[in-house]
Amino acid sequence: MAEIFFNGPEGRLEGRYNQSADPTAPIALVLHPHPLYGGTMNNKVVYNLHHNFASNGFSVLRMNFRGVGRSQGKYDNGIGELADAASALDWIQLQNPDARGCWIVGFSFGAWISLQLMMRRPEIEGFVCVSPPANMYDFSFLSPCPASGLVTQGDLDSVVPEEVVARLAEKLNKQRGVDIDYKLIGGADHYYRTKLDELMEEVDSYVKDRLANAVYKRPTKPDRKRRSKAAIAAEEMDDESVVA
Repeated sequence: MAEIFFNGPEGRLEGRYNQSADPTAPIALVLHPHPLYGGTMNNKVVYNLHHNFASNGFSVLRMNFRGVGRSQGKYDNGIGELADAASALDWIQLQNPDARGCWIVGFSFGAWISLQLMMRRPEIEGFVCVSPPANMYDFSFLSPCPASGLVTQGDLDSVVPEEVVARLAEKLNKQRGVDIDYKLIGGADHYYRTKLDELMEEVDSYVKDRLANAVYKRPTKPDRKRRSKAAIAAEEMDDESVVA
């Protein structure tokens, strides 16, 4: 796994990156929980999601939002964090121009950001959202939801009530053209402290099933016209930004 730095809208952003040996491997971006409440890319759920996708053959990037770890900038109420995620997706796409698929993955606050990014990036064809905070943020922007995905939730979650996540998944499932798998993890709290293995089993099963039945789109490269100056600059960074 490589430690990487890439240009974001407010400075350099820190990440960890696994490159698949297959140049056409699908790509995945994994986003962490709320920066103001201890969320980092090294959160156990985020770390395991990263490795789960890597073990399924993806090239995978997880990153720290602005102001977290060695990422520059400061918390921006989700607006700047969405821009950070867009820059991260640009970066991984530039490393993998022949990728045959693109997924977005998020835990809690990261799930909210990931779904917003999906609405802006039509190349994203699959998602995994772990405990999306539907009681804290408005998810009505998912109208319509452009891709099928997996939503998981713990039945002992005291941060995000199970019923609000179940309602969100049910509402999305009523839309045409998408299938939302909703998995309730028995005995799991918001952080899956004693149920991390069960969570990863559900994610692994879902991803394997999707890959086995995938109909791949043509590789999608970032649209230079809509990309920020920071994202374009990331393309031009030299190899010193990647540390083995």
